[in-house]
Amino acid sequence: MKFLRSLSVQVLIALAAGLAVGAVAAAYGGDPARQAIEGFEALGGLWLNALRMTVVPLIFAVLVTGIAQVSDAAATGRLAMRAVLWFVGLLLVSAVTAVLLVNGMLAVWPVGEAAAAALRAGAQAPPADIATAPDFVAWVKSLAPANPIKAAAEDAILPVVVFAVFTGFALTRLPDARGRTLLDVFQAMGEAMIVIVRWVLLAAPIGVFALGLGVGLRAGVGAAGILGQYIVVASFTGLVIAIVAYVLAVTVGRVPLGRWAQATSPVLATAFATQSSLACLPAMVERSRDDLGVPQRIANLVLPLAVAVFRMTSPAVNLAVCIFVAHVYGLQPSLLQYTGAVFVALAVSVGSVGLPGQVSFIVSVAPICIALGLPIDLLPILLAVEVAPDIFRTLGNVSGDMAVTAILAKGETEAEPATQA
Repeated sequence: MKFLRSLSVQVLIALAAGLAVGAVAAAYGGDPARQAIEGFEALGGLWLNALRMTVVPLIFAVLVTGIAQVSDAAATGRLAMRAVLWFVGLLLVSAVTAVLLVNGMLAVWPVGEAAAAALRAGAQAPPADIATAPDFVAWVKSLAPANPIKAAAEDAILPVVVFAVFTGFALTRLPDARGRTLLDVFQAMGEAMIVIVRWVLLAAPIGVFALGLGVGLRAGVGAAGILGQYIVVASFTGLVIAIVAYVLAVTVGRVPLGRWAQATSPVLATAFATQSSLACLPAMVERSRDDLGVPQRIANLVLPLAVAVFRMTSPAVNLAVCIFVAHVYGLQPSLLQYTGAVFVALAVSVGSVGLPGQVSFIVSVAPICIALGLPIDLLPILLAVEVAPDIFRTLGNVSGDMAVTAILAKGETEAEPATQA
């Protein structure tokens, strides 16, 4: 964890340095400095391609193993099945909330055209056919890839995700030995891709510095303002999801607001300090049991399961990132593209749980961008400033975990008399 936090700081410093050097070169360096920076930008492109090459195999591997894990959990009992259903429902609420909220925010507080144009100039322009959305018939046909390998090669991410989801569920229906063997293969492939991503991320300060040079050269100091707007939008989205979890706990879980605040405050403090749901697990179990009166058998099952497969803020904040990118490029995805992106966001939120922060950002956001027809070249720049939104991601995640636990505890308590009768 210390390594990841130090890497985040290094990448943030590299971005700031790149923007500053690029802006100074644009103002005072003349053509020689501009040409030197444009040559150095190639390193940033190489680094970005090294990240991009892992996205499809990594997302396929983690989705297959993640879906199999959820399926196994749901089969362990009625309480686990109810928990999984709540997880899926709340992830859908999270995704739809983000689409409405972020588009509404950016309608009221639009991305500055001059800053967006400069930022676009510092990154790759989207392909010419990006704005062409498929019609409904073509979209439905594309859900089942006739050739999954071709779909992967063409970055048709939604068919790849659909294929991975079906593969994950199918593996759980095979005899134990055969299914376990294949799951081990996919798990090993996912772990190998994570190792590669870790290697690539070791060079993140250099890669982000190179990309930042280009952005600074073309966007100047205006890039800082637009990045600040992104931080506010992404962080506020995570905060809203945390508030939704609070509302659910009070209204559906019937937990008094003061009692809920008392139970969650130490957990939220840990989440703020660590940015890790796993690190908050002991505090969540203790506070749910002692302050909320959740039976230990429920807390001991639901909370570890939630940490393992449930991130309530993941679809919301990941979609917020992608919608912000769409507004920077001046693109308006169609309803069908948003539908596909929501499905991808739900799937990858399950598959990417447990991945390191920098890895999960790329593997979660890049497929959604591709599903919306957006380039992913801005993602390393946004990754550099992910430190602040990541705090709100964790606050929302632990709030969601405890809210579902309180709701299920209430449901189980109400069901016990009927069961005994």
